[in-house]
Amino acid sequence: MSRYGRLTPRLLCALALAGVAGLAGLASAPGPAAAATSAAPSAAGAGLRQVLLVGNNWDGTADVLASTGDLASVGRINVIPDKEERLREIYLNPVKLGFFLGIRATAGEGHDQFADDMYTTPDGSAVVVSRPSFADVVSVDLRSGRINWRFPVAGYRADHMAVSPDGTRVAVSASTANTVHVLDVTTGRQVGSFATGDKPHENTFTQGGRLLWNSSIGDVTSALDAPWLDWTKGDRKLTVVDAQTFRTVRTVDMRERLDAFGRPDLSDAVRPMVFTPDESTLYFQVSFFNGLVEYDTAADRITRVKTLPESPATSTDRTTWVNDSRHHGLSMSPDGTKLCVAGTMDDYATVVDRATLAEGPLVPADKPYWATVDGDGKGCVISESGADRVTAIDFATGAKRVSVPVGDHPQRVRLGRIPADWSGPGSR
Repeated sequence: MSRYGRLTPRLLCALALAGVAGLAGLASAPGPAAAATSAAPSAAGAGLRQVLLVGNNWDGTADVLASTGDLASVGRINVIPDKEERLREIYLNPVKLGFFLGIRATAGEGHDQFADDMYTTPDGSAVVVSRPSFADVVSVDLRSGRINWRFPVAGYRADHMAVSPDGTRVAVSASTANTVHVLDVTTGRQVGSFATGDKPHENTFTQGGRLLWNSSIGDVTSALDAPWLDWTKGDRKLTVVDAQTFRTVRTVDMRERLDAFGRPDLSDAVRPMVFTPDESTLYFQVSFFNGLVEYDTAADRITRVKTLPESPATSTDRTTWVNDSRHHGLSMSPDGTKLCVAGTMDDYATVVDRATLAEGPLVPADKPYWATVDGDGKGCVISESGADRVTAIDFATGAKRVSVPVGDHPQRVRLGRIPADWSGPGSR
């Protein structure tokens, strides 16, 4: 739960009425330039370079960094060029305004959430971004900085995404509608959708894009955070669908598996997750837990649970942990031997040996919220959301390699490809 407390319907209504005071000014504000209707082509003959994209959730930008070495800055993208237009729509709709302010007061910790997840298109001409507070997904042209297309999700909030292995489709969780949309990255048209449990979150493609896994995490903004009240959080499960037909092929209730393993104390809300290269084993984090869980996908059972160190400075009041997170961020080295863990509320990151589950050095970090493998696979990159920077950690030694500043409240970090000559909108 956010430290701002749970929003009741009465409070949402009050917040909505309070926001109407700004309606007149927004209604008369000049709108942005008309959005482009199609992606501008890359410069003729220009090659692509691999980069890291860092979504700065609170200021609506994405930093573009070198994917290896010193993580040097390449440029920055404004992912909310249509901000005034979107705000006019929201302030003219009391229901949308209520949810917009509700996101700010709960999941946003007092801030609007403008940039959650992002992927580049296969040709490197655009970046596709989910924007929670605007409840949509947009494609932003890297050359012009304009929006190619916009897809409003069902309900009132967009969340995590996943891109298909061939880069042509993106799956996005519509967290208040219990739905995952799958979109064509070039046109923004929906090619399919499927129902999930409560509050869909992480999405992952497997089997070369044949299957799509979604985890639903339930209500993470309520104050009912005591372990014995975990059942109030809602219907949480893994939903696995055929990525062509979008029919459910498997459902996994981790509550049953955790109980069978002897851990009824753990939440069954699956947060960040990562598969081994052969996809035989799944590792995941759950709400309120400083550690990770190992799950055998074929045997359909939990095989190990690893508890990681807790910081003496971390509050024991679970309602102060951001959106029910304790540890939130998990990646794996390309050879499958090491895991990189973001210990969000305990302010560290660490590399874990997958064979023994022994952790390496605890690298101090300020509210690390995500972990991604870097461009050469030799290290992981974590987002330090509390310090507005990203930090690279070496898989071999577990030691910090470099930290660089980024925008306000970085969360998701993804690898992407952009034109080799790009240095920001307007560059040629």
